[in-house]
Amino acid sequence: MAYRRITLLLALVFTCRVIMAEQFVVFPERRELYSPDGRFVLRSIEHAGAAGEFSGIFRSLVLEEVATGATQTIYNYVGRVGVAWSGNDFVIVNDYASKKTARALVFRLDRRNDYLIIDKPHLTAQLHEQRREQLEGNDHVYLEVSRIEGSALLLRVWGYGKLDPQGFRFWCAYDLKEGTVSCRENLGEGNNGKSPSVFQ
Repeated sequence: MAYRRITLLLALVFTCRVIMAEQFVVFPERRELYSPDGRFVLRSIEHAGAAGEFSGIFRSLVLEEVATGATQTIYNYVGRVGVAWSGNDFVIVNDYASKKTARALVFRLDRRNDYLIIDKPHLTAQLHEQRREQLEGNDHVYLEVSRIEGSALLLRVWGYGKLDPQGFRFWCAYDLKEGTVSCRENLGEGNNGKSPSVFQ
């Protein structure tokens, strides 16, 4: 499946509860994950290519409608992915794509062929100069959805490299309605290790 980036999800309105990182499960270690209402189940399927075939696709996240058994592949991945339901209508995926990068994706069940990818290039293009240089100057950059509040994704951004050999870490709130990003230092975690509230 070709990756399609959407600049804005104009009609995206979340009616969900806040999703915390503890609710994410990791595939392929986990085999399936049901939606809160039980109507759908996500499964990780190993790619079974023909002998001698190399497709570059090793695993697929498959969405199945429980009542009908109808299935659709929504995402192909290679390593490991963290997956969570946002209400009954959205799927959040943290794709740990390689040793150097991780990215976040948002899938809508009513628009299964359209999804939002937030990766290093996408986020870099929206940040001010200092943050942009920080991401461009380090070759290990990871983005992960920590939780969702209303129409905002709270992203944990961290990494290291030539510019920051000791590492860097900050939070970004990505507004899905406006397509805008605001970031701040990682000062709001507190002693419990939980992410800060969406920025005011």
